Amino acid sequence: MPKLNAVLETALYVADLARADAFYRDILGLTCIHTDARMRAFDVGGRGVLLLFPEGGSLQPIPTPGGDIPPHDGRGPAHIAFSIDADALSAWEGRLAAAGIAVEGRTHWPRGGTSLYFRDPDAHLLELATPGLWKGY
Repeated sequence: MPKLNAVLETALYVADLARADAFYRDILGLTCIHTDARMRAFDVGGRGVLLLFPEGGSLQPIPTPGGDIPPHDGRGPAHIAFSIDADALSAWEGRLAAAGIAVEGRTHWPRGGTSLYFRDPDAHLLELATPGLWKGY
């Protein structure tokens, strides 16, 4: 069987693209690598890309010079976990608190990792996870 190497892109669908853009830039410190009226793309640690699309904005094929992208969309709160270094956990807690973002949950995992859970402006559940969450992480 051919091998999958990694998850390259993760997409979230948002009610207000400008508001979501500001959150992911200002609160999470992500660098935007592509912006247009249809979407935003953010680099995540040089190992993945977070795509933000307006809800309902990609329901038609999207023509590109290399071929059409099939329609896609999503609604309701989704979940994404971002990996962080264990020694960055307290700094992230401080950053979220300073921004007025409530931590909804904290989980200590049997393998030794810790996860913090909070929401973005579209109620997507975001997780910051230290090593020890999964086998191999």
